Amino acid sequence: MVLSCNNISKSFGTTEILKGVSFHINDREKAAIVGINGAGKSTILKIIIGELTADEGNVILSKGSSIGYLSQQQDLRSEHTIYEEMYSVKQDIIELDERIRKLELMMKHVEGQELEQMLHTYTRLTHEFEMKNGYAYKSEVTGILKGLGFAEEEFDKIIDTLSGGQKTRIALGKLLLSQPDILLLDEPTNHLDLISIAWLETYLINYKGAVIVVAHDRYFLDKVVTKVVEIDHRKAQTYLGSYSDYVYKKSMQVNALVKAYNNQQREIKHQEEVITKLRSFNREKSIRRAESREKMLEKSERIEKPSENMQMHFSLEPRIVSGNDVLSVEGLTKSYGNLKLFSGINFEIKRGEKVAIIGNNGTGKTTILKIITGYETADAGDIQLGSKVHIGYYDQEMQLLNPNKTLFDELQDTYPHLDNTTIRNILAAFLFTEDDVFKQIKDISGGERGRVSLAKLMLSEANFLILDEPTNHLDINSKEILENVLNSYSGTILYVSHDRYFINKTASRILDLTDEQLLNYIGDYDYYLEKKAVVEAAYLTGTSEEKASGNRQAMPWSYANSAITSMDETSSSKLSWQQQKEEQARIRKIKNDLKKTEDEIHELEIRNEEIDALLIQEEIFTDAHKLMELHSEKKQIEARLEELLEEWEILAAEEQNYEIS
Repeated sequence: MVLSCNNISKSFGTTEILKGVSFHINDREKAAIVGINGAGKSTILKIIIGELTADEGNVILSKGSSIGYLSQQQDLRSEHTIYEEMYSVKQDIIELDERIRKLELMMKHVEGQELEQMLHTYTRLTHEFEMKNGYAYKSEVTGILKGLGFAEEEFDKIIDTLSGGQKTRIALGKLLLSQPDILLLDEPTNHLDLISIAWLETYLINYKGAVIVVAHDRYFLDKVVTKVVEIDHRKAQTYLGSYSDYVYKKSMQVNALVKAYNNQQREIKHQEEVITKLRSFNREKSIRRAESREKMLEKSERIEKPSENMQMHFSLEPRIVSGNDVLSVEGLTKSYGNLKLFSGINFEIKRGEKVAIIGNNGTGKTTILKIITGYETADAGDIQLGSKVHIGYYDQEMQLLNPNKTLFDELQDTYPHLDNTTIRNILAAFLFTEDDVFKQIKDISGGERGRVSLAKLMLSEANFLILDEPTNHLDINSKEILENVLNSYSGTILYVSHDRYFINKTASRILDLTDEQLLNYIGDYDYYLEKKAVVEAAYLTGTSEEKASGNRQAMPWSYANSAITSMDETSSSKLSWQQQKEEQARIRKIKNDLKKTEDEIHELEIRNEEIDALLIQEEIFTDAHKLMELHSEKKQIEARLEELLEEWEILAAEEQNYEIS
């Protein structure tokens, strides 16, 4: 164990943030701290590093352990270049290297005992240099900078000239380079593109120290962490496993608690009705029985009502249905000075599609959305909206909100037909109540502005939603609500996002903006990862004339389809038509059997959890007959699960063999 937090409590004024929070972190363990916005995640990190003092409790670090912290806000100021700033972390190695070089020069001019003493010192210093990985520190600096998205031509830029996001990446790079025993990272993926996030995932998974991360990037958490500490209603609970394991276990726990609470409430109500009835008989014997029941009811341990966090409640639904052809883009080109973003891109979107545009930072994803919505002009190209298409636009920079208006006025001025009560009810659905509605836009947080923008989007009743980084300022609970809303939406969606978990949940198609072109993938983010190498290889083999051709819409955005289809055709052409049909039928049967097996396993595991929850209830373990029934059922479930798991392994192996062949 390298870190232990014991009964940490913290209040700001009269607002209690943390109450008796305890957890520990083991050596090399990768852990996440999760919770809604304002739960106290960043506060606990600041208490660990000593930036804040706990009201109660303590933090214990193992002896000699070093700790490094990346905060969300970085105020890095320096006249150094990026390269020089990174090198400053390795100053001890640089000075050691200089001493060794000087010693080498001095040894050329001495002999005898003096030379022997210098050789002894030289051996000691070179050993120390080697132990500090001195021979590789230059390549380590370069590797981290490139991993975080800096090109070599940027290494000579002055720190003070960089954007806030770039400075945060430099701060992260310096922290990784210093290699503390415990890394504390507060939203480390905020200013990284998809490639850099993937690099950071790999780096942290293989990091030799412990890592504690606060992040809203669920895909990132799933890849990196093996423990989740949830801060909920001021208290902490630890869940072992990945983020997905935490979500599943938390859901089971909440469901069991809600069920137990409801069952107890029904039993209490029943007992109260029986007591009332017994008293109504107005006989000594019935009154004694009523009193006995009352005493038992008073002694019973009451289950606390499960508390719920306030959540947004809204839906998106178009007022009218658009035509089947929603958007057609041909030959779209855009440059800023000498910087060419994209050239001659073509794509179409049909009604009901949910399309995500992904790509590195600075490639022009947001610019495409702004051109479609009319907030930017293209250098060339044609954009056609289909029949009855009504656009609703979510701007990540929130520039469509007037900073000097109150929340109430922002909605009322945009939708003047709404009465005061309706506006207040809508704002309440987005968690703005009482005097909150009279706050000015400029005085609220980014997450709150995001909720105002979603409220306006709902009121637009648009049938074509264009969303620019819609999850950027939302906590995990709000992201999940938005995912469910978008999945239920019957209109069409085009969005830009770097949230891979969100893309996996909502996208039916992905457009990857790379090499100034869009490559098309008909699937979610996992499908994109699976087919990326094939599609890019197919695109790169196309001639320059084909890539530049403006009259071939299939080039290059349909490469995904053509490349994958051609691979399938090559393998299937070896079989006769009849054999192909039989093979396809066998594959379908395996997949169906696999799905049925997985569903049954899932159902049995849920029932097993329910039985475990029941077995610890007093009314169950004191009832011998019911206890035996549940134990018998549990034994049957576990036996059946063994059979199903064996079947699943066989079916999964068969499916894999077909895929390989």
